[in-house]
Amino acid sequence: MKKTSDSGMPLVILGAGGHAKVLLSLAQMLGLTIQGICAPELREQGIGEWRGCKVLGGDEALEMLDPGSVGLVNGIGQLVGSAGRRNVYERLAAKGFHFPTLKHPAAWVDASVVLDDGSQVMAGAIIQADAVIGINSIINTRASVDHDCHIGSHVHIAPAATLCGNVRVGDRAFVACNAAVIQGINVGNDAVVGAGAVLVRDLPAHNIMFSSRAPSRFVPGE
Repeated sequence: MKKTSDSGMPLVILGAGGHAKVLLSLAQMLGLTIQGICAPELREQGIGEWRGCKVLGGDEALEMLDPGSVGLVNGIGQLVGSAGRRNVYERLAAKGFHFPTLKHPAAWVDASVVLDDGSQVMAGAIIQADAVIGINSIINTRASVDHDCHIGSHVHIAPAATLCGNVRVGDRAFVACNAAVIQGINVGNDAVVGAGAVLVRDLPAHNIMFSSRAPSRFVPGE
């Protein structure tokens, strides 16, 4: 028997890219009801079904949905410098839509962890005691978030990234794949920790740290 989401409603997935594929698989593994997919690119191509799910249309289909009867899954991936995922969440949340949290059954999340609205925890991720994951944030495949970390809103902790204990990551920040952040470090709003980097000192807002081969190199963000 299919289950509804934590909101008690069937789900509509937004987008049809790689991140949406992973989320669809996650929802199916949890046995959740998928009402359909909203993706302008599929509508423009005249595609009526995607990976076994009905294509409801593009943005216009959202106008036909009742915020009280469906939950939304933000399948827009988060890329460095892109506000698309955040904009989708904020626009539709303002209209009253709920974005339930999604947690893969192969993730380990301590019972004390706070997962805010729309947060997504992927397969193999580990989140330890008293961590907080902000709204619309992604803890991606095999990422590790240790005790007392505080992750802001619209953050992406990419695959295999590691945050040691008591790390604070500001809103809209991006910690790329295989990056490591040592304990007690602050990552500012909109900052980027590059792939494979080892962050050993605070990273100010709107700054980028490249790989660990150049640990002191920072450039201003846009």
